[in-house]
Amino acid sequence: MKQKTLIITIVIFLAVFIGFFAITHNDIPEKAAVGNPVPDIELIDVNRNTLKLSDLKGSVIFVNFWSTWCTSCIDEMPSMEVLFDKFSQNNKFRMVTIIFKDNETNVFNFMKQNAYSFPVYFNPDDSAARKFGITGIPETFIIDKKGILRNKIIGPQQWDSPSILNAMEALINEPV
Repeated sequence: MKQKTLIITIVIFLAVFIGFFAITHNDIPEKAAVGNPVPDIELIDVNRNTLKLSDLKGSVIFVNFWSTWCTSCIDEMPSMEVLFDKFSQNNKFRMVTIIFKDNETNVFNFMKQNAYSFPVYFNPDDSAARKFGITGIPETFIIDKKGILRNKIIGPQQWDSPSILNAMEALINEPV
């Protein structure tokens, strides 16, 4: 009987301790949710320059997580290139494609072989993926000029479809 009481006491103590620790050490980042401000992330471009997402506030930001080994990602690349070509000259639009669990050599070769010109960013510690709470790739986030997540798209899309191009243009033309 004393042993059972001791075990119950230890279990209760551990539960209280773990609960207290979880409440006071809430370091788990909030995941990006539609309608909320997006987390700030720091990325590295192909020239080793640093980019903070917060530096792009005032522009519509198209954030896409992808890898060269992801066939669904590769399927949507031609249409992403069309989207980039259509809006890249507009200073109110930024495309930020983030490499997820891939190496630079594969990415550079892939971009060169396919003649893609959209920008590529690296996040070696995958903190951006954690902060955005991605569940797989490709995963895309559309952020408005105020830094609010407007849309989260899981899976490949036809980014050059008239409906998507029109929606993107409308978002770009929205007043701040």
